Amino acid sequence: MPSVGIEAMNVFGGSAFLDVMQLISHRRLDSARFENLLMRQKTVALPCEDPVTFGVNAAKPIVDALPEAEKDRIELLITCTESGIDFGKSLSTYIHHYLGLSRNCRLLEIKNACYSGTAGFQMAVNFVLSQASPGAKALVVTTDISRFTVVEGGDALTEDWSFAEPSSGAGATAMLISDTPHIFQVDVGANGYYGHEVMDTCRPTADSEAGDADLSLMSYLDCCEQTFLEYQRRVADVDYRDSFQYLAFHTPFGGMVKGAHRTMMRKMTKSRRDDIEADFERRVSPGLRYCQRTGNIMGGTVYLSLAGTIDNARFDTAQRIGVFSYGSGCCSEFYSGVATPEGQRRLRAMGISRHLDDRHSLSIEEYERLLTGNGAVSFGTRNWKLDESHVPGQVLASGPKGRLVLERIHEFHREYRWNQGAGTELPRQGQPRTAYAWVKE
Repeated sequence: MPSVGIEAMNVFGGSAFLDVMQLISHRRLDSARFENLLMRQKTVALPCEDPVTFGVNAAKPIVDALPEAEKDRIELLITCTESGIDFGKSLSTYIHHYLGLSRNCRLLEIKNACYSGTAGFQMAVNFVLSQASPGAKALVVTTDISRFTVVEGGDALTEDWSFAEPSSGAGATAMLISDTPHIFQVDVGANGYYGHEVMDTCRPTADSEAGDADLSLMSYLDCCEQTFLEYQRRVADVDYRDSFQYLAFHTPFGGMVKGAHRTMMRKMTKSRRDDIEADFERRVSPGLRYCQRTGNIMGGTVYLSLAGTIDNARFDTAQRIGVFSYGSGCCSEFYSGVATPEGQRRLRAMGISRHLDDRHSLSIEEYERLLTGNGAVSFGTRNWKLDESHVPGQVLASGPKGRLVLERIHEFHREYRWNQGAGTELPRQGQPRTAYAWVKE
């Protein structure tokens, strides 16, 4: 069986964030309760940011690092999102253009709640394994933002949904999938998947969310158990404690992951409380570090957790990572792969932690002003032009050069530009190729 997995990986966590405890205090919520949920920061999308800019800014460093011949071997581009901007046109077409990829490339988009990233990832893995185009690569981009508001519910949607605002974030991950998996080599065939219909959370309109918090938690816990049991049936001699040196979870918020891991340790290993706490700190907490700095980025959250694990955990030798992915509605999967010291070195070179450190810290006043203007750039917006005075903290003026921003919408068509800020220029950024650049000479 040929090797397959993640050749290169990057994360974009936006240009601005809000301190979650500051928001909780402002909303007069129970701070003790939210401390147990392990939230720290949430990315807030600015008026000049949308799912396209997030996706391009995550993928551009990966694509720009490739030699031209290898860039042209990207023959599949999948965008994974529940934040689409059109019922028909895929985000992948915009992302393809601004990354300057070859036109000999399949472009498509997947919507499947927070499972979408795994759906795209597994599709890309199997595309490479098929050898239908030997040596071809796939680019999987997960990109989601939350500009929505919470819908008032009826009898079925009356559970406490106050954690939605503090936990909802924005962000993108980009993964280059190939037969040279420097970052994460997939255990081919080691998958346990499980799905059924449940109304735990939904987006009944393009810019709103509704749900039942307790039902969502119960569904998540059930799927975590059932996917692992199915994985265990397919892979011989698997033990939840001993078979995986690290675990990466879909992370709506850290407290949910801690509860799931505690439940799994009790059921699968009969462990006691102190042992469970120590195991959580060693095997799971490295994967929460980046998730705690963006909030729930939906389709990409499990890959944000995977990136956090590889970046922050200890890799003196090759280590196996178990991965649990969940999407409301629902579909879920447990799978695994191996990361190495070389993979950690390559991923750290992307500077994910440094990027998160360099974002603008929003005041509550700036955040509230952004909420007031959120409806200006929403699903189906026909015409709009960026007013840079609505972007707080001089983010555009002082931010990195070469970062893509939304400039205007004209008759539904979104137009972008590369930011010319005063900050450090991003490496090898440039304009997309011309319409004819894909022709081989």
